[in-house]
Amino acid sequence: MLRPTATKVFPEQDYTINVTFDNGENKLFDVKPYIKGPWYGMLKDENYFRLVSTDGFTVVWPEGQDICPDELYEFSKSKS
Repeated sequence: MLRPTATKVFPEQDYTINVTFDNGENKLFDVKPYIKGPWYGMLKDENYFRLVSTDGFTVVWPEGQDICPDELYEFSKSKS
């Protein structure tokens, strides 16, 4: 079974992103645990963090940081 893919993403407060998937689900994903080291540490800059977009598959940032699509879907929490 194929995982749903990210079609829209909006940055939220406290390093979370609001992701809409192609199956219509809308979920929140906490990026904080990924923000470490020099590569993903760039996401600490809130202005850079807010540049998140989708590539039609997952979420990405301008310098190439991304989240594994399986993790993005599996570890996102449904919005209540």
